Amino acid sequence: MAIGFMEVLLVKAKGLHESDIFARLDPYVLLQYKNQELKSSVIHEGGSNPVWNEKFMFRVEYNGSGNQFKLDLKIMDKDVFSRDDFVGQTTIYLDDFFSLGFEKGSYEIRNRKYSVVRADNSYCGEIEVALTFTKKEGDDIGEEDIGGWRESTF
Repeated sequence: MAIGFMEVLLVKAKGLHESDIFARLDPYVLLQYKNQELKSSVIHEGGSNPVWNEKFMFRVEYNGSGNQFKLDLKIMDKDVFSRDDFVGQTTIYLDDFFSLGFEKGSYEIRNRKYSVVRADNSYCGEIEVALTFTKKEGDDIGEEDIGGWRESTF
């Protein structure tokens, strides 16, 4: 099994639909790759065109093709006195991205816009993201790479 790291640059969103009647959106993004989930900062009063410019790192184990390689971006609206509102989401399929990355040692997708859709699949804006993949060289997997556990050679 090959191992690498995926860096996600969450750039900005555009044209998001407001979910609150009396206040502007306070958007944030939940980024999920397999069982790893990270959260962006909340852009207070960010409205429908928030800018994050935040980087996130995910550990990747790749053993070939399959549709299990995807990055889900779920945009939420932070609320103070009630549950946060779902704004929309997008899914980025990563099979070709990882395949090229493992073949070449690294691979990059520069800023690209993806459509954001609601639960009913209706369009509700776009999100801009850049991706960089770097293959981990060598057979030695450091303890910091796998949560403190060292992989057995048996």
